[in-house]
Amino acid sequence: MKNKNQKTFRNPWTWVPTLYFAEGLPYIAVMTISVIMYKRFGLSNTEIALYTSWLYLPWVIKPIWSPFVDILKTKRWWIISMQLLIGAGLAGIAFTLPTPFYLQATLAFFWLMAFSSATHDIAADGFYMLALDESQQSFFVGIRSTFYRLASITGQGFLIILAGYFERTTSNIPYSWSLTFFIMAGLFLAFFIYHRFVLPYPISDTGKAANTPSEVIKEFGNTFKSFFNKKGIVLALTFILVYRLAEAMLVKLAYPFLLDPREIGGLGLQTQDAGIAYGTVGVVALTIGGIIGGILASQKGLKYWIWPMALAITLPNAAYLLLSIYQPESFLWVNIAIAAEQFGYGFGFTAYMLFMIYFSQGDHKTAHYSICTGFMALGMMLPGMAAGWIQEQLGYLNFFIFIMIATIPTLLIIPFIKIDKDFGRAKKENKLIEDKLGAKTQK
Repeated sequence: MKNKNQKTFRNPWTWVPTLYFAEGLPYIAVMTISVIMYKRFGLSNTEIALYTSWLYLPWVIKPIWSPFVDILKTKRWWIISMQLLIGAGLAGIAFTLPTPFYLQATLAFFWLMAFSSATHDIAADGFYMLALDESQQSFFVGIRSTFYRLASITGQGFLIILAGYFERTTSNIPYSWSLTFFIMAGLFLAFFIYHRFVLPYPISDTGKAANTPSEVIKEFGNTFKSFFNKKGIVLALTFILVYRLAEAMLVKLAYPFLLDPREIGGLGLQTQDAGIAYGTVGVVALTIGGIIGGILASQKGLKYWIWPMALAITLPNAAYLLLSIYQPESFLWVNIAIAAEQFGYGFGFTAYMLFMIYFSQGDHKTAHYSICTGFMALGMMLPGMAAGWIQEQLGYLNFFIFIMIATIPTLLIIPFIKIDKDFGRAKKENKLIEDKLGAKTQK
């Protein structure tokens, strides 16, 4: 029971921005910061890509346990509890980095963070729907997306720059990264305390599903069955799995390529410079590309834009091939190349999100969209696992040539995709597109 001091409503400005900043940061820590950290600790590209790609698994299987978040406890409880667990995971990484068994220990803590973060995603998005009415939900779509993007810039940019600064001033890599993770742990302790007192108590957030657990499980089975019985399911899943095939491999080696010495084909950047180029300039370009993609799709629909967007997500990968060929000394050219590739990725990703929304239409569309996102994560996980080994066999130059070849399946499947010509123009759909593109920076 809530006491009289527990408010069912609080000004959304006091909690929506911080909630979605807290949602974005652990994903970036698991998917991107881990790659850079392990690279600085001297792990091979094969090991880095394999280990960190496995961390996608919680997001792959997230649709399986998401119904049970409705049954067990309130979404408010899940949010606060997961933020505390994420903070504990970050602290665990910070404590174990200087130890001889850092690899096994940090991977275990990254797994804890990954499952906690995926669960936090489920609870936060559900809480957003319960705590705000429809007009507020529409108003704060852009706000939540903006703060998710800011979390990405903070994680991939500011925190990497900070770690690089610590490396330069202390000349101690384990200590430098330990300090960085301690700062993140402190931030999540602050989120936990803040949200413990600031999040409202929506009346509908009861922690009890409308149906019994057995009924929920039955409905869960029916939802999955109806999804795999959809017309064109094989073609749709093929599209979801291959549309980002090249990018799934490229993203795992982007930071290692920037950091590796020039003698072995890399660009030899310092940690902080890589954080500026990829984590700041790149994320800003990616966000702009996504926004422009959403605006243009709203005018003429997905069917009109699917080819330009497919080309945008594939052809700019050549920027890395050019960087590998010329290995420019100018940091400006590195930034321009990364910005061009990330802008194309953001623009092209709009078609991907729109297609999943389109394919999810009908009964159970929310659950079906969640299943689509699971396959989306699988499409990043599987190619990413092999990317490091492929690069080490081929070298960077030939690897980026291979990446360009890997864009061909994306283009081959486009002619077979059937889409209603007006899809993507509706106002309601575009709000969802804008919201989901906030998560675009979750590579």
